[in-house]
Amino acid sequence: MNIEDFYPLFLQSDKVTIDSRKVGKNDVFFAFSGDNFNAATLAEKAVDNGALAVIVEQKDFENKARNIFYVPSTLEFLQSLAVYHRNKLSIPIIGLTGSNGKTTTKELIHAVLSEKFNVQYTYGNLNNHIGVPLTLLSIKPEHEMAVIEMGANHQKEIELLASISKPDFGYITNFGKAHLEGFGGFEGVIKGKSELYDYLKNNQRTILVNENDAIQNSRTENYEPKITFGKETSDYNFEAFSEDHFVGLVYQETKVLSKLTGNYNFTNLCAAASLGLYFGISIEKIKHAVEGYLPTNMRSQIVKKEDKTLVLDTYNANPSSMSVSLYNFITFEGSKTIIIGDMLELGEESEKEHQSILKLAQDLGFDEIITVGKHFKNIHISPAAFENTNDLIEHLKLNKIQSKNILLKASRGISLEKAVDFI
Repeated sequence: MNIEDFYPLFLQSDKVTIDSRKVGKNDVFFAFSGDNFNAATLAEKAVDNGALAVIVEQKDFENKARNIFYVPSTLEFLQSLAVYHRNKLSIPIIGLTGSNGKTTTKELIHAVLSEKFNVQYTYGNLNNHIGVPLTLLSIKPEHEMAVIEMGANHQKEIELLASISKPDFGYITNFGKAHLEGFGGFEGVIKGKSELYDYLKNNQRTILVNENDAIQNSRTENYEPKITFGKETSDYNFEAFSEDHFVGLVYQETKVLSKLTGNYNFTNLCAAASLGLYFGISIEKIKHAVEGYLPTNMRSQIVKKEDKTLVLDTYNANPSSMSVSLYNFITFEGSKTIIIGDMLELGEESEKEHQSILKLAQDLGFDEIITVGKHFKNIHISPAAFENTNDLIEHLKLNKIQSKNILLKASRGISLEKAVDFI
């Protein structure tokens, strides 16, 4: 089976899926197989359930009469199909990556642009070598624009994802100490994330630049076309303000208050507003979009529980995002307890970075510091240092936190959000 022959069949489908449990009528099912599971064995059942076509990488399971097609690699065929489909699209595609704030920025950009356009965008965390093709293949004729999030933890991953999605516009939220192990240190992070800039420059595409970010400035110096924000001389200039822990921006005397906490979200708001203004969306409509966006994805999410205010930021953590979270949280009025969990994928830098964050937390003078995870437990000599979230939960069952404000921040693998019900 080749892409050109299969493409007309794809166009007839409702969606593409790699999850056998979610195969519906008129879907295309890519039967990915792992070390302990052969999804091709489910091909016939998928067709019985109404699948329009199934792609398998085991010749024995091919049945062309039932639209079950063999390819040497389901992954390569999925990516090639996405590229072929991308080449047929004439709509603007916005690509973004960065160490922190990718998903929140994506959600904000989608909300703002949706005030004027029918926008498709990356759902959840489908931002890798499989997720990006799936997002591209979900773009339908009715869509007028798309926002594609690209994640990476190694060199050359953004290069691959950019070559598949071929963005017309691109933005790197920031360069932080995330995935240091895979990237090979902070300089490796800069190099890896800048692969998006490399694609945009090589193809004369437009770069969105936060001119308050020295690395973004240096990496895009003397380049055109670009859209800029952050300084008085930028294309778009915003002022920051906050109210009741929430961060907002001011543009030409119009105040836009989000439901996000943390000054670090100001630049995420600015990026979304800049793109909105660039594409002809009024500040009034941008205000409507931003103020209507409610974070529910464990990223800078404020949760009210009885008489307490919880800041739930448990989807991801690295030294950069942890630091700004602590600095933001110390500004809350009233007593404050932090529950911070391990930051994963830091490699040789792990012990040093955990020590640095623990010292920062102690220096800031929180009323109580609780840590979760083996890395913190090795350096935090305290009864409030727990090896895992389950141990924390057992503690919380017997010991109620007295503070008015509670921050929960950790890497995804710690599953710290499970403790919320016991606070």
